[in-house]
Parts: sequence; C-alpha cells; structure tokens
Amino acid sequence: MRPTVLRLSATLTALSLAAVSSFAQQAGPEPARAQHAMVVSIHHDASDAGVEVLKRGGNAVDAAVAVGFALAVVYPAAGNIGGGGFMLIRDKHGNAHFLDYREKAPAAASRDMYLDAEGNVVPGMSLVGYKASGVPGSVAGLAYAQQHFGKLSLAEDMAPAIRLASEGFVLTPEEARNLHSKNLTRFPVSAKIFQRDGNFYNEGDTFKQPELAETLRRIAKDPADFYKGAMAQQIASFEQANGGNITAQDLADYQVKERQPITGRYRGYDLVTAPPPSSGGIVLVEILNILSGYNLAKLGPDRGAAQVHIIAEAFRRAYMDRADYLGDPDFNNLPLKQMTNMRYAKAWRASIRRNKPTPSKDLVRPAGFLPPPPEATAVKESTQTTHYSVVDSDGMAVATTTTLNGGFGSGVTVEGLGFLLNNEMDDFTSKVGVPNVYGLIQSSANSIAPGKRPLSAMTPTIITRKGKLAYVMGTPGGSTIITTVANDIISSIDNHLDIQAVADAPRFHHQYLPDRLDFEKKFPRNVVEQMKAMGYDTNLNQMADEKTSGVWGDSELIAVDPKTGELLGGHDSRRNYGKAAGY
Repeated sequence: MRPTVLRLSATLTALSLAAVSSFAQQAGPEPARAQHAMVVSIHHDASDAGVEVLKRGGNAVDAAVAVGFALAVVYPAAGNIGGGGFMLIRDKHGNAHFLDYREKAPAAASRDMYLDAEGNVVPGMSLVGYKASGVPGSVAGLAYAQQHFGKLSLAEDMAPAIRLASEGFVLTPEEARNLHSKNLTRFPVSAKIFQRDGNFYNEGDTFKQPELAETLRRIAKDPADFYKGAMAQQIASFEQANGGNITAQDLADYQVKERQPITGRYRGYDLVTAPPPSSGGIVLVEILNILSGYNLAKLGPDRGAAQVHIIAEAFRRAYMDRADYLGDPDFNNLPLKQMTNMRYAKAWRASIRRNKPTPSKDLVRPAGFLPPPPEATAVKESTQTTHYSVVDSDGMAVATTTTLNGGFGSGVTVEGLGFLLNNEMDDFTSKVGVPNVYGLIQSSANSIAPGKRPLSAMTPTIITRKGKLAYVMGTPGGSTIITTVANDIISSIDNHLDIQAVADAPRFHHQYLPDRLDFEKKFPRNVVEQMKAMGYDTNLNQMADEKTSGVWGDSELIAVDPKTGELLGGHDSRRNYGKAAGY
C-alpha cells in the first residue's frame, strides 16, 4: 500500500512557486570534486592535514583523527583537546560505529552546584571559569578511533597538528578578530597565549603555540598520559589550585562509549545518525518521518513558503518531544522506539493544518504512543561547535562533530599545557523551570549528576542508498543543528540541490519554545513576509555583531555522484577560511 501523500492548498503552493528569490534558482559556486578521497572542514589547514594523512596511506578514520587534532591548533574557538564530541564511522564493509566521547560531569558535580544560597542561578558560573568544565573526552575519543579503526599510528595521524602548533599558521582577518574574545582576556594564561597580553594578533601574523605542540607530542607518544599519567596530574593540580572540580580520579575514570546509532529511512535513503546523549539523531528521524507523508518537491521550490510551513510544523512537533523526554541514556530510559514509530509520525502529521501554524501552547501530543513526560526544565546549548566530513578511496566515511561548548570554552587555558578547557557543564540544566537565553526546553533527564554526560544536539549523519554511500553530513549550531541537518537532507534528496548549494542555502528554524520561526538574515524576505501573514511569529536575524552574526551553522558536506562515484564537497561559505579538499 502506498503512503498517503498530503498536499497543501493551491493558494499556498502558488505563493511558493511565485517566490522567484528561491535559493534553488540562484547560481552559486560549484562543489569541489575529487576522484579518490575528500575532506571538508571549517579550516583549510585542517582539511589539508586530513588529505596529507590519506595520501600517506591512512583511511578515513586516520584522516578524521588528523583533522580533529589539527582543529585543536588552528580553530581554538571550537576545535579542541579539552572538550568532547561524537564520531560516526561507516567502514568499507558498510558497518556503522558511533563513538561517544562527550564530556562528563566530575564526581564533585551536583544538581544545584550553580545556585546561590537563595536557590537562584549564579550568572555565568556554568559558562566561564574553572568550575564550568566537564571531564574532557576528545583525546580519549580520537585515540580510541585511531586504535580501533585506523591504519596508521597515532603519531603519524598527529604529525600535521604538531607541525601547525610548532611552526605556526597564518591568520586570516576573521581568525585574528576572533582571538579578541573577552573570554580569553579574563584569564592570564589565555591572554598570554592567544592575545600576547594585549598586543593582539593581526591579519597575516603567524600564530605559534609551542606549549600546545609539546602537549601534542606527549599525547602522540602515549595518549594515556592525558588521563592516567603525569599530564593528568598537571591538569588536576591546575584545577585544584584554581577552585575547579576535575580531579585525577575523574580523568582516570573517563571512558569512550561505543553506542548503537540511530537509523531511519527517508525517500528510499537509509540514514545512520547520532543516538543519545545526542538528541540530534532521534529528533532528525522523527522530523523526516513526519515529512515523509508529503510530496515536498511538488509544493514549490526549496525555501519557498509552502515547504517552509510544513517543515517548520514538523520541527515544532519533534522539538516538543525533545523537550520532554531526552537525556543521557546511561541515566535514563528513553522512549526512542516510540518516537520513531511511523504510526506516531502519521498521528502527528494529522494535526498539521494546511494554511496556518499550530501555536505551540495549543499543541497536543497524540495519545497512546509515549509515556507521561518527566518534569520539564530548561537547557542551555551553545552554537560554538564544529563539524567535519571525510570519505576515503575505499568508501569508508566519517562524520565528526566536536565542541568546547561556548566559543573558546570556559576561557581557561591549562597552564603549561597550552589547551583550552570546555564549559560543557552549561549544557546541563542548572535549575528546573528557568528558561535560558535560547528559550530551549527539555526534561529533567538532563539534570546535573556525577559522571553524567549532558544532552547535545550534535547530529553527525551518514546516508546511503541501496547500500552505497550517498552523503556525509553535519553542522554546529546548538539548538539549530538538527533543523540545519534536516534542511540539508531535504534540499539534497527532495529538492535536488547540488551539495555546495545545500551548504550555502539560507536557514530557518523552529524549536517549539519559544514559539517563533527564525530565519537567517539572507533568507528571501518575501518568504518571511508570507510566513508572517500566515500567522507565524517571525524573526529575521539581520544584525551582524558580536552577539549575532545573522547566520548560524557550518555545514561541511560530502556527496557521492551515484553515476560516476565522484566525490563532491560542499564547504559552507559562511566560514571563509574553510575548505573542501581531495585528490
């Protein structure tokens, strides 16, 4: 039996078709092309590091490890060895593996650790400084990936990063400006390394990091040193001396988790994506399940009003479930099968009105599918993350998303070791019922507890068709990650944009609460006006300043030409020092 295909009213479809400013109709740069292998990341030096390792005989995991450590050098705002992340691997045999090296709360962490004596959240305490950090997982995760799935040695994979740290790299104007961060200025060690004690770096300067280079050499020789050796003692002593919570025992207890990926199917394509403690994969699959009952391509062009309406309503409903149910799977029983049930998606679809939005306050979850939700709380989720994608000559693919959480993490650089620590504790719920700056809501399953991993939206995703690799996808962007990846999939599969156009397409986002439809500043204004007239509370991010650039995300994407097998790279033009590189 064929699924019912729903259609919107002729009026709304006509409006969408009339949107001549549709992104799909605009000419833009061509995708990068390669016959053998491809690496796409936010920084050209990191992409080159991955290609260098591939040419030495490494596989996609070796290249991903090289890119990860290189980003810790050249992109300190989010690349890291003091943070954590997720790596999704599809090996050359088609088997999927998901590595969770998310940060963990230290043993000294407690549910109310960021509240004052009156029970109020202490502003900034979970964001900046020595108490904001979770136990880092990046070194463990990258070393684990190399050991279990790579072909070369860890030292070979890390050689480009060590060279970049010791010999330096040339700063672009944007990179030099980024190093003016007030988070770095607050802490003497950070200000010394990244800001030359107020003699700020300029465009064209070579930025060298000798302390970090030596730290990377020690890790390349023995990654266990970071967690159970002399380096672990250095980190713990530094934390203790400054009132931080991370101890040598916390570091020794850290473990990488291999988790079962979330899988889904959309328009004949098979998806493998991130499981909890990421909310990304499960919410992505739920969104696509809801949308599978519509023929989006027939509604109108990519980013046209008719498509935006239906997609936004799917976002709204899936984010309501995210808000109510998701957290660390090691601490909670999560209703994942129920959330991805196609009958549940059909029930949600029946509540979507053809010509107007459903106010979030009026949304009623279909009965009979999910258990009663736990107590709702607010979550804080930063937009400062980074994603990279790799495919090698054997068809092995890696999608990696990694983060310090906020830009430059906690702002704290470990003295003598030269790397920044995360502020990942801010991704936990600091206090029940207090909305955060983004207004994003979720369940008490994400409250702080020792050893717990905070909920994330990171959504590294690999897509196949008939057993053959089709796409490697992902993005940073905090609460907008899931909607960005969903739109990238829709633009690719439903609307047939090339992968560069997909990366560059203007973005829109709805997250249930606040009940607002957000658009990037370059989104076609006629479509924004149509959505406003339909009844949406619209927000066009027009201002570009230190608080908002008017854009979000950084899609670093790879597509495989189904006819020729050629690799096509799409680097997001929002970040002008990134690169899609291959051979």
